[in-house]
Amino acid sequence: MIGPSGHLKSTSPDPPIRILIFVRHPFDQWNAPVWFPTRLQQEFPGVEVVNLPDYELVDKEIVDAKIVIAWSIKPAQIAAAKKLTWIHSPAAAVHQLMFPELINSEIILTNAREVHGPVVAEHVMALIFALAKKIPASTLLQQKHVWGQQILWDELPRIREVAGATLGMIGLGSIGRPVVKSAKALGMRVIAVREHPEKGSEGADEVVGPSQIDEIFRRSDYIVLAAPVTESTKAIANVERLALMKSDACLINVGRGPLVDENALSAALRGKKIGGAAIDVFLKEPLSADSPLWDVPNLLITPHTAALTDKLWERHHALFSANLRRYLAGESLLAVVDKTKGY
Repeated sequence: MIGPSGHLKSTSPDPPIRILIFVRHPFDQWNAPVWFPTRLQQEFPGVEVVNLPDYELVDKEIVDAKIVIAWSIKPAQIAAAKKLTWIHSPAAAVHQLMFPELINSEIILTNAREVHGPVVAEHVMALIFALAKKIPASTLLQQKHVWGQQILWDELPRIREVAGATLGMIGLGSIGRPVVKSAKALGMRVIAVREHPEKGSEGADEVVGPSQIDEIFRRSDYIVLAAPVTESTKAIANVERLALMKSDACLINVGRGPLVDENALSAALRGKKIGGAAIDVFLKEPLSADSPLWDVPNLLITPHTAALTDKLWERHHALFSANLRRYLAGESLLAVVDKTKGY
C-alpha cells in the first residue's frame, strides 16, 4: 500500500526497518524507476520503503531511516539521522560523500562499482576502436559527402591496428579489470597502475605502483583513467604527464572529471603533442554549450554515457537486494567503501 510522500507500507506486525530513497537527477535514467521500490517492498515485507519524489522532505524523513539510497547527503542530515546505519550510493564515485561527519561515523557506505564497471569497460573498448580507426573523422566526412580515404590516411596519427598496441591502465578496480581482460583478448599489451601492486596483476602484463605512473604515460599507446578521485589522483593527467606521452598516443577518461587537467589536455591536443583523446566525464557537467572543449581537435566527447545500459536498474536491484538480505541476516555487505581511503 502506498501512503503519503511515496511511502510503501509494510504489512508486517513488527516495527519495519525504514529504507529512504532520494535519488533525483535531471537525466531520467539515473533516477530510480517506479518498479524499483515496489519490488523491494514485495520482496522484503518486513521493511518500509520510502521513495521521495524530490528533496523537500529529506530532512524530515531521514530522522527515522535506517538505510538510505542516495547520490549525496548533507552533514546536517547525517547528524539528524540517529538510526541510520547504512548508506548505499547508486554511483561508483563517492568523493562527494567524503566529509568528516560520515567518515568518522559508524555508518556503512556501499557503492555500485560492480554495477557500472563491466558496462564502462565496454565503452572504453569502443573509444579505443573509434580513436584507432578514426570513426569520428569518418562521420564528419560523411556529413559533408566527402570520400575521405586519402584524407584520413594522410592525417596523423594514422589509422592503426589495436592488436600489438600498449594500453596503460590507471586503476585496476571494477572498470580496470574487465578492460584488461578485453584488451588482452584483442592482443594488446597491458601495463597497469594500482595502489597495491602486490594484490596481483588481474591479467595485466605488468603492474606497478603509483610512484611509477610517469612510466605508464611514457610507454602507452592508449592510457585509460579509471581511478577513484582522491587527493593523490586529482589532475593525474596534468601538463607534465601529458608531455611524457608519445605524439600518437591517446588519453581516455571514464573515471571522473577531476582526474584530468582539462586546460592542459586542450593545449596538448591543439598543439598536436598527443594523438587524441576521448573523454566521458568532465569537471562540470553537463558541459556548457560555450565550452571550448567542443572544438578541440582530435577530442572525442561522449556525454557521460559510459555506464548507460537498458539493464542498469536491474543490476542496481540485484546488488541492493543481495546486500539487503545480508544486512537483515547480520552478514557483511558487498561493495563496502573504505571511508578512510575514499573508495
